[in-house]
Amino acid sequence: MRRLIWFSLYAAACVFLVLGLSLPIIRFDRLYFFRETPSLVELVSALWGQGDVALALIVGLFSIVFPVAKLMALGAQAFRGNRQPGFFARVMPHLAKWSMMDVMLVALVVFAAKTSGLAQAVTQRGLWFYAASAIIAGILPQLARREPSLSR
Repeated sequence: MRRLIWFSLYAAACVFLVLGLSLPIIRFDRLYFFRETPSLVELVSALWGQGDVALALIVGLFSIVFPVAKLMALGAQAFRGNRQPGFFARVMPHLAKWSMMDVMLVALVVFAAKTSGLAQAVTQRGLWFYAASAIIAGILPQLARREPSLSR
């Protein structure tokens, strides 16, 4: 039963991450006429296109690459079971340290937009899916420790 719960949560985390990356994460209202609702992937590509390559790489690394790598590591670790820990199992503790950094980055953008007075910023459903994926990915390693042989 625990395996079914673990794999259901893992599937939910993967789906939520895809939704969090592709759905709008924030809505900017400027001058009551102009409205933008970018997704996280669109934000990173806009930064890249505007020449902010370093910022695009940092945001892309923490917001896209790390969460995907963490979910891949969780899945690989679950399928390996009790066998010798692989690359992902050794990397997992390091990825866990950065798991909520991406959500904090987005929260800082919302806070900066609200306090600057240049635009109204409202969180959108993509951010909530993204945060749910990060939270579930943080819970999954604890569930895996209780059930050491998820691969059976």
